Amino acid sequence: MIQRLACSAALLATLASTAHAQRTAANCAAVQKQHLTDVKITEAVAVAATRDTTTPVHVAHCRVAGTIGKEIRFVALLPDAWNGKFFMGGGGGYVGSVDNSAIGSVDEGYASVGTDTGHQGSPIDARWALGSPDRVENFGHVAVHRTAVSAKALLKAYYGKDPERSYFLGCSNGGRQALMEAQRYPADFDGIVAAAPALDFTNFATSFIRNAQAAFPNPRATQGPAVPPELLAFVERRVLQACDALDGVKDGTLEDPRDCHFKLSSIAACPADKPGADCLTKAQRTVLDRIYAPISDARGEVYPGQPFGGEGHSEGWPAWITGVGPHELIPGTGIVPSLQFAFGTEFYKYFVFGDSTWDYSKYDLRNWRRDTQKMAAILNTTDPEMKAFKARRGKLIIYHGWSDPALNAKQTIAYYDQVLKHDPNARDHARLFLVPGMFHCGGGTGPNAADWRGAIADWVERAHAPDRVIARERGAKGSADKTHPLCAYPARATYDGKGKTDDASSYSCKAPSSRP
Repeated sequence: MIQRLACSAALLATLASTAHAQRTAANCAAVQKQHLTDVKITEAVAVAATRDTTTPVHVAHCRVAGTIGKEIRFVALLPDAWNGKFFMGGGGGYVGSVDNSAIGSVDEGYASVGTDTGHQGSPIDARWALGSPDRVENFGHVAVHRTAVSAKALLKAYYGKDPERSYFLGCSNGGRQALMEAQRYPADFDGIVAAAPALDFTNFATSFIRNAQAAFPNPRATQGPAVPPELLAFVERRVLQACDALDGVKDGTLEDPRDCHFKLSSIAACPADKPGADCLTKAQRTVLDRIYAPISDARGEVYPGQPFGGEGHSEGWPAWITGVGPHELIPGTGIVPSLQFAFGTEFYKYFVFGDSTWDYSKYDLRNWRRDTQKMAAILNTTDPEMKAFKARRGKLIIYHGWSDPALNAKQTIAYYDQVLKHDPNARDHARLFLVPGMFHCGGGTGPNAADWRGAIADWVERAHAPDRVIARERGAKGSADKTHPLCAYPARATYDGKGKTDDASSYSCKAPSSRP
């Protein structure tokens, strides 16, 4: 009897589950019949829950794809067990396909969306911008805003109510999109996370050209690395020997590279100027000197010099700045030796001059401000004014890795300093965190993975302003994870002098008394 009851209960549960799945599939399919303003739904498919670790979403959801206006494509993911909230993710580089850096939030119950920003292509290919001012505007700021508005309308149509809270997270160009939302469209999101933001597009693109001219002066040569990766690893070791212990902990990571006053001149010149493993040739020294140095013009500093750190890691300087060898990064366009080279030359060719034959090696950097003025008005997010965002109690978290070889953390600090200067109480709605040793958007030396989605939601929904966020690095099998506190700027983690140095509980967040 008991066995029959158990079997009956199991059967009823199976039937209920099947009926629920059928209702969900029917509701999802019905989305294609929704009439949303200037939105065409091209696909609505019910996706079952899965344990497949190769996919970013594991919960049952409705996948909706469509087009806004002429060509802004999007994909929305609507979980069956919706938590009532919305989390949009940004896109990196020049985007070119639907990108969503917040896609993991769907497993937490959030509805989420991503967009291609209105064009198709490789994220390091900007040919789509040639003669297409509408596409440039879409990429600059329009597409993310329109996608956010359309996604919220879709949520209301699907779930029968508006989202209770709306969030945005993006890194690199996605970080620029995040700041753009806070500055231009403050009503779109309640909480925003801007990681390694490409906030001054025209300035950093110009620094990329400066570095390309230094590292790859001859555009007609098949170019190998300007400074071999093994020599960069040697330079990084010398930097760490000089500065690693300045923060009180010798752990292979600089807590704040601004405290490091390493002199490149301390590295010996190569005998007879022939390349060696522990010396620098004149050409190599010139390249490194220029990369470490800021760019300035008559109006002041244009872009800061690269901070110390990350020189010798393959995903650091070699990939982004100095090159690891000749690589065809953009299909069909020939050899592109580094990612900075790719992004910088593509920007000037197609956004600035509209000329695919433009030669970076002959460009006079003194003209950059005049030449990029039009694009600055569309792309840059350097406005410290966030009065409207603050008025609606919006919250903004910015974070940046100190060893980022793509976008300079010192420029993000300079922007945040302007925010504080503009509004001395800006910490009530905007906070900055610097991540020691982290490369571009992740990776690097030391703990750098943190729950930024949780931090912004906790601030918005529970008024828990983040003073300290714990970063984690997965430990080897059988060993504990390494943890380290990330402190709200200007404070930084200071070792208490006792306890394990790879445990966040051994550190306090303190503001530096002074900086030499």
